[in-house]
Amino acid sequence: MNEIQVKIKQKFAGKFKAGYPLIFKEALATPVSGEEGTVLTLRDEAGGWIGRGYYGKQNKGYGWVLTQDEDETVDSHFFQNRFDLAFQKRKGLFENPDTTAFRLFNGEGDGIGGLTIDNYDGYLLLQWYSEGIYSFRDEVVEGLRNVASFKGIYEKKRFKSGGKYIDDDDFVTGERGEFPLLVKENGLSFAVYLNEGAMTGVFLDQRHVRQSIREKYSEGRTVLNTFSYTGAFSVSAADGGASETTSVDLANRSYEKTIEQFAVNGLDYEAHNIVVQDVFDYFNYAEKKELAFDTVILDPPSFARSKKKTFSADKDYKNLLKQAIAVTEKGGVIVASTNAAKVPMKKFKGFIEKAFKETGGRYSILEEHSLPEDFAVHPAFPEGDYLKVLFILKK
Repeated sequence: MNEIQVKIKQKFAGKFKAGYPLIFKEALATPVSGEEGTVLTLRDEAGGWIGRGYYGKQNKGYGWVLTQDEDETVDSHFFQNRFDLAFQKRKGLFENPDTTAFRLFNGEGDGIGGLTIDNYDGYLLLQWYSEGIYSFRDEVVEGLRNVASFKGIYEKKRFKSGGKYIDDDDFVTGERGEFPLLVKENGLSFAVYLNEGAMTGVFLDQRHVRQSIREKYSEGRTVLNTFSYTGAFSVSAADGGASETTSVDLANRSYEKTIEQFAVNGLDYEAHNIVVQDVFDYFNYAEKKELAFDTVILDPPSFARSKKKTFSADKDYKNLLKQAIAVTEKGGVIVASTNAAKVPMKKFKGFIEKAFKETGGRYSILEEHSLPEDFAVHPAFPEGDYLKVLFILKK
C-alpha cells in the first residue's frame, strides 16, 4: 500500500490526538492528492505523531483515522483484529435465536470509518462508503474469513456522488443466497433481499423502536405508518394487536413488499390498509375526511424529492409533525424518527416544541431512542449517533 505523510493544522491537532476519527478538509495543512486508498501518516505541523489513516472521499470528509499506534500497519491483520473485537462485543446477539439480523461492524464506531457489515442469518453484507475503503476489499474479505464463519458475502458500493449506491451484482464470495431470505427480529420474520439495489427490506437500526411499538403502542389501536417502505413498523403493530394499520408510501414497490412482510408472519394483510400515495397528500386527505389514529409513525428519509415536493428533515420536519398532530387522537402517540445526522437531538426536540406550540397543543415525551447497541458509536464522534426517535403523547 502507498503511504504518504500529511500535516494536520496545529489548531486541530489536539482534536485528533483526543481520538476524533474523521479527516476533514479544514484540518489539512497539506493537500491530499493521489489515489484513494492511499495510507496517510498524520502529523501535526511541529512533526508530532497523530495517527495513521486512509484517503477516501465521501460526503463527510477526506478519509478516516484508523490507528493512533505508530507501530500498527494497515493490512489484513489490522482488519482481522478490528473485526474480532467487534464480533466479540456482539456475542449476545449471535447467541439469540429470536434475532438473526443485526449490525456486526459499524464503521468508525468499531474503528474503521467508511465500512459497515451487517449479518443476515449468516449472510454478511458489506457497505463501502468511499473508493478509498473499497481499495482494501481483499484485505477486508481475508480478515473476515479468518474470524467469522459465514454462508456468503454480499456488498453495496455507496460511493457514487452524494453517497449513492452503484448498481452491481453485489455477490462477493461463499454461497449465493436464495431470496427472499427470511431473518428474525425479536421473534418476528422479515423478508430481505441482498441482491436488489441499495436497500434490503428492513432498517436494522430501528429494532428496539419496532419492539416498543409492538409491545406498548399497538394493542387495540389504529396505527398510521407513513414513509412505510416495506411495512416493518406495520407488521410489528399488527403482531402487537393493532385493530388496523395503514401503511403509506409513494414507491409502487412498497405495496407488494408490505404484503410480503405480512404474509411471512402469517398475518392477514387484507385486514389492513396499504396505500401507495405521497405522504403529504395522504395527510391532506386524512384531515379532510377527519380521520384520526391512535398511533402515528413518522420515519421520513432525511432528504427526498418527488415530482411535486422536496423534503429536507432539517427544514421541513416541523411542518410534517404539524400534519401528524392533526390526525392523531387526543391521548394518541406520535413516533417521530429521523436519521438526519445534521439534526441533533436538542434541535429535533425543538421541532416538536414548535410544532405543538403552533398547533396550540400539549404533549409529553414518553420514550427516547438512539442507535441500538450493535450500531457502535465512537466516543469522540457523537455525530455518528445519527438516529433520533421520540415517542410523543398528544395530550
